[in-house]
Amino acid sequence: MSEQFLSTEEYVASEQLMASVNVAIALKKPLLIKGEPGTGKTMLAEAVAKSLGKKLIIWNIKSTTKAQDGLYMYDTIQRLYDGQFGEEGVNDIARYIKLGKLGEAFEAEEQVVLLIDEIDKADLEFPNDLLWELDQMEFYIHETKRTVKAKHRPIVIITSNAEKELPDAFLRRCIFHYIDFPDEVLMEEIVRTHYPDVEANLLKNAMDVFYGIRALRDIRKKPSTSELIDWINALQIGGISAEEIRAKLPFVGVVVKKDEDLETVRQKLD
Repeated sequence: MSEQFLSTEEYVASEQLMASVNVAIALKKPLLIKGEPGTGKTMLAEAVAKSLGKKLIIWNIKSTTKAQDGLYMYDTIQRLYDGQFGEEGVNDIARYIKLGKLGEAFEAEEQVVLLIDEIDKADLEFPNDLLWELDQMEFYIHETKRTVKAKHRPIVIITSNAEKELPDAFLRRCIFHYIDFPDEVLMEEIVRTHYPDVEANLLKNAMDVFYGIRALRDIRKKPSTSELIDWINALQIGGISAEEIRAKLPFVGVVVKKDEDLETVRQKLD
């Protein structure tokens, strides 16, 4: 493999995750990433781009997003407006074609990393509607009769929170990786990339409480990695001692976000 993704100063990746990224790059296939919210799926694309020295293009998917949005948009309203006011060049349709994020990635002069973020938010047909473009690395603009071909095949990273099942035909074309929730050894490494000088005892006590909360059977929303990082920052800013963490659960609203979970945590960890 010519290009190798490695962990960066800001992003600690497991050996398995690095291997999945590098296999996807070598096989020239999209990498589909699943995992709990807050486990660093979106940040992975940023880390890959930084590690390989490439530009990152982000396509944020919403419930209303259509596959066409990522290809191009024909601005008929602007063309009509320009025609009414006598603007020159109104007959040049190409002026009113705006490329979407996938189109930008195809037209880039150098290889880029394309993040298709939270693909499961869109409707069920969305992934299938992208199959041709992701396979062939091209699409056709009907209004100008032009085919846009990728100058360089982008490194495509797709994230999903598993809100919807993705079609089998789409899954067959992807390399899949599930980001497991970090164990305590990896979690300490992750936290220390953000706060290298955090006091050891404070970190240990905070992590003990954090994993204790995640282990509670009745908890509805388990706290995520990003919430632990925010909590440790709050504890440091607040000057909280390690001993106070379990006794008082200071700033617990940083990691526990539901009323019923807060009550459960206070009862079970008392």
